[in-house]
Amino acid sequence: MGRQSFLRLFLFVALTMTSCTNTKKIEVQGHRGFRGHYPENTIMGFKKAAELGVDVLELDICISKDRQVVVSHEPFMNPVICRTAEGNRITPESALNYNIYRMNYEQVRAFDCGTLPHPDFPEQRKIKVSKPKLSDVFDALIDDYPAMRYNIEIKADSRMDGIFTPEPKAYVDVVVSLLKAYQLEEKITLQSFDIRILEEIHDSAPEISIALLVDHNETMDDKLATLTFKPEIISPDFSLLNAQNVADYQDSGFLIIPWTVNSEDDLQRMIDARVDGIITDYPNHLLDLLNK
Repeated sequence: MGRQSFLRLFLFVALTMTSCTNTKKIEVQGHRGFRGHYPENTIMGFKKAAELGVDVLELDICISKDRQVVVSHEPFMNPVICRTAEGNRITPESALNYNIYRMNYEQVRAFDCGTLPHPDFPEQRKIKVSKPKLSDVFDALIDDYPAMRYNIEIKADSRMDGIFTPEPKAYVDVVVSLLKAYQLEEKITLQSFDIRILEEIHDSAPEISIALLVDHNETMDDKLATLTFKPEIISPDFSLLNAQNVADYQDSGFLIIPWTVNSEDDLQRMIDARVDGIITDYPNHLLDLLNK
């Protein structure tokens, strides 16, 4: 091989290696399944997101009176998305009366949470669906999508203890018992805004990945300081992030996975900031951007 040919080959290999090094896999998380197009936190939405090719299904849970783990963003029937079993609208004033923690699951599943047009998601399909149990979600997906991972938010707040949710230890025990029954510990992240919940998870199931949720009116440093351990993941409102603080937290050993990123400009900004994953209601748009 001549000197010029060798130099050309060397430069090609070097550039290729540099390109590969700079290419980072960003995890695609479907927020509440595929909320932009399908009713939130439903088996249909989860299946459609899985078919699309998401890496992770993000979802929320609460507990029913008969200690079933129910997939729901609120521990009550949200009047924006749910009708009563008789098909009637729920008023905002009466919504808290439909307390999932005071209902057996058979009562919960009678509510229709998919046919109302969603004011924030005009493309969302209108389909009559009920809130599933978490076990129903696993049963519907684990055979067809064995590699799928799940990012599960435990909805909790001290003001809801004993009224809308169990106390933290009892709450975590019910959830972790279910995850262990399915042997899914290695495919699960448990996330919460509630520090008490995260501490209970860390104590009772340290093998499960933990994500600290940070709201837009909080700071990541202050929230981290309230924990007695270092979580694997910080999951902040995306508005708190920029390329510099993402890099700084990653250098400190954290994965950074923001929520809930929906516009193309915001998605691209998070991609450019080199976050580790993105939670979005439009995983189709995120996948399009990543595959450009």
